[in-house]
Amino acid sequence: MNHDDVTRGLLRSVSRTFYLSIRILPAELREAMGVAYLLARTSDTIADSEAAAVSVRLRRLEEFGKMLHTGASQQFIGYIQREIRPTHEGDRALIAAMPLVLSRFGAFRPWEWKETIELLTNIIQGQSNDLRTFSDPEKIAALPDAYSLEDYAYLVAGCVGEWWTRMSYHHFSRYSNRTEEELMPLAASFGKALQLVNILRDMPADLRAGRCYLPADELQSAGTDPASLSDDPSVAQPVFDAWMAKAGAFLDEGRDYIRAIRPWRVRFACYVPWRLAKQTLALMAAKPPLLSAEKVKVSRMMVYGTMLRGLVAAFTNFPLR
Repeated sequence: MNHDDVTRGLLRSVSRTFYLSIRILPAELREAMGVAYLLARTSDTIADSEAAAVSVRLRRLEEFGKMLHTGASQQFIGYIQREIRPTHEGDRALIAAMPLVLSRFGAFRPWEWKETIELLTNIIQGQSNDLRTFSDPEKIAALPDAYSLEDYAYLVAGCVGEWWTRMSYHHFSRYSNRTEEELMPLAASFGKALQLVNILRDMPADLRAGRCYLPADELQSAGTDPASLSDDPSVAQPVFDAWMAKAGAFLDEGRDYIRAIRPWRVRFACYVPWRLAKQTLALMAAKPPLLSAEKVKVSRMMVYGTMLRGLVAAFTNFPLR
């Protein structure tokens, strides 16, 4: 099996939806986008591996960042592979394949490497900040304010939109009917929207793990606090609804981003996560996660329908809904 087959297999095992999107990307973008996703997923796996202590995960994240900057270190790889033991089969395969993925990253052209290292540095910073904020699973902690939540969403996702845009403009001089400077704020909002939707969808599970992403000052204004949410999460519903509206507004900017894109393959790759996020917001509005024990999840049929709609949107750029 060659390296391309291994990379495709890893992408398929850790994100089937993204794998379907990336397969249709132009060849000029496919390699960089795929490898960057695998590296970001690796750091996310390190950060989320609850079997390892927070201090261990922070140290391994720092070492992973050093490897990205200076090249693979067999010692650091060994530490990570021994101490980071994810439960998800695809993530286990990804940790095992770290040397290969790092090697593919090392073969990037200099400008691709520079852009991607800045992206991954932001992502690792956001993940490390997150671990420090929620270091005690026995006690519910909350982000202090709206700035902190938006900053986190930017570091782990908003900057991805900006990176995606810079990479695309480099390859396609007529990437958009807007200038790069005009498109960048929409790109950041698009990324933050996707992250906020994930945060809101996963909030019940996060609360059980001692993590509250709703800002503490807004909870206080609503007459509650993070500690009270373990007994009755529904008291945070007004704050939750406000951030649902914020995510929706960011998705509207994401829609404007997609409309401005010219290459149909890239438009398809952007449309799929945008549409799935819109559907997830609609599901949460119908059955608020804080009021229900049932996990919000887009159905397989919805995913298939989104892929078909994505092809229509890609070729026609019809008004997105």
